[in-house]
Amino acid sequence: MRKLQVITLFPDMFTGVFENSMMWKAQKDEIVQLSTIDLREFGLGPRRTVDDTPYGGGDGMLLKPEPLFAAVEAAKLNDPDAKVLLMTARGDRWVQSAAQTHADDREQGYIFICGRYEGYDERIVALVDEQIRVGDYVLTGGELPAMTIIDSIVRLIPGVLGGEASAEIESFSDGETLEFPQYTRPEEFRGMKVPDVLLSGHHAAIDKWRIEHSYKAE
Repeated sequence: MRKLQVITLFPDMFTGVFENSMMWKAQKDEIVQLSTIDLREFGLGPRRTVDDTPYGGGDGMLLKPEPLFAAVEAAKLNDPDAKVLLMTARGDRWVQSAAQTHADDREQGYIFICGRYEGYDERIVALVDEQIRVGDYVLTGGELPAMTIIDSIVRLIPGVLGGEASAEIESFSDGETLEFPQYTRPEEFRGMKVPDVLLSGHHAAIDKWRIEHSYKAE
């Protein structure tokens, strides 16, 4: 069973994501094990401190190295060979091909580190196998990127979606095109009609139409 562990100061943020839809199904079917590790539990002193001011001055607080090292080491006890993925704005941009690669690595587990505040002590990079960003923008923390990446991986693991072909033909799978427009019943709604070719039963013509109407990825 694939193990995906998330180190975060806000584990409750993941409850709704992990307990619904495909994430819930993947766990029920024992395809993956999803869990969170509360970084605060590894904080220092009676107040469980996890952050401090940066050397050299500057605004904001940085996550301290001691709690993060301890949290990763605890996660490794559960999965010694797990790779550590750091959510950071300076990381490699996450794309569909990366999701597929990580999904295809059948037995590989992952530990996700969610940053907060103004960043983290640079020494934690020594723990990290991959640095990842989900886009060219800044978020308050790494929780939303971690949710996005986990969803994109888990849904591609065989047995999760059910129909494996659906993952192969969807948006970005070829790196060039988005999905074609799709329609369902009724045939006409408020004056808007389903294209005749999709009602024709002519599979070659339908395939041609879908190719022609697929949007190009930018």
